[in-house]
Amino acid sequence: VVMFVGLQGSGKTTTCTKYAYYHQRKGFKPSLVCADTFRAGAFDQLKQNATKAKIPFYGSYMESDPVKIAVEGLERFRKDNSDLIIIDTSGRHKQEAALFEEMRQVAEATKPDLVIFVMDGSIGQAAFDQAQAFKQSASVGAVIITKLDGHAKGGGALSAVAATKSPVIFIGTGEHIDEFEIFDVKPFVSRLLGMGDLSGLMDKIQDVMPADQQPELLAKLAEGTFTLRLLYDQFQNLLKMGPIGQVFSMLPGFSSELMPKGHEKEGQAKIKRYMTIMDSMTAAELDSTNPKLMTESRIIRIARGSGRQIRDVMDMLEEYKRLAKMWSKMKGLKMPKNGKMSDLSQNLNIQQMTKALPPQVLKQMGGMGGLQALMKQMGGKDMSKMLGGMGLGGD
Repeated sequence: VVMFVGLQGSGKTTTCTKYAYYHQRKGFKPSLVCADTFRAGAFDQLKQNATKAKIPFYGSYMESDPVKIAVEGLERFRKDNSDLIIIDTSGRHKQEAALFEEMRQVAEATKPDLVIFVMDGSIGQAAFDQAQAFKQSASVGAVIITKLDGHAKGGGALSAVAATKSPVIFIGTGEHIDEFEIFDVKPFVSRLLGMGDLSGLMDKIQDVMPADQQPELLAKLAEGTFTLRLLYDQFQNLLKMGPIGQVFSMLPGFSSELMPKGHEKEGQAKIKRYMTIMDSMTAAELDSTNPKLMTESRIIRIARGSGRQIRDVMDMLEEYKRLAKMWSKMKGLKMPKNGKMSDLSQNLNIQQMTKALPPQVLKQMGGMGGLQALMKQMGGKDMSKMLGGMGLGGD
């Protein structure tokens, strides 16, 4: 039993559904209970979200006692053998003593295994007082930070939550049900510094790419050769991975050009347009690594065949050249013996760090070998402290 608490407008009801959907995909049998009788439309919102995600829900338009609804919902879903029951409570402000009392009563009646505090990532340092107030009223066991798709990077909110000694378990990165990811310090700090998150991207690719194709991609990564056919395959994978802007934010030096912030739809349309153009190419053109192969007559033929302008074909080829240049930097990267994408993460982290560090700092650390030893030593410790110690951390 997991109880969600948080301020009004922090995205709590949406987060409840995202949390349920995430666990449903992992094989759980979740259900949602709406114990928010304070906000008009709360039950309607939960009902709509749950129906869309095909998750069973319980609530009432008539009953005004949230404790009664929570207990009834629990009983019903326990009979249905639900193994994850999520209770959504009324949003509140730090000063609203009556609502805090209500939250305490719901917690007492349902005895949740975990209380999750949902917080808007854009409120910055003000988060400290809020998190503290909730922690005093209910035994908050974890925090989910929402709205990290805006301009706020969530740094202030994170440091404030850290001060309350509550772990952040997930972050919300958009309005859609799948814009929700496990909070992991290293990739988060890495993205905060604009270094991308290649290891996170590898995990996403692993989710959508058949296991038998992964060793082949790794071998091509190691060679550093990048063909148009490989670009086509990766575009297909990208479109399967969910929110495209989120995926692009994981690619260092890549997001701003192909995917400007707030223009994800146009970016997605552009990828589909590029794929249509590539559908009009011959096998030799798709598999070639020689840019001189693309003569003017070939470009005109491809434009006609795909029903696009010559300008569009030129744009696609420019994009390909830029990505091929990035891909070539992977050459010589140590590949995992088992051919799994996820095991590339550590190697990629080291490679990213090497690129991010000023040469004199890298030299002081004893070069690549010194950095590898340090990262091994750090283990699961906080990457931000490590970066801060090198003079690279943000404020």
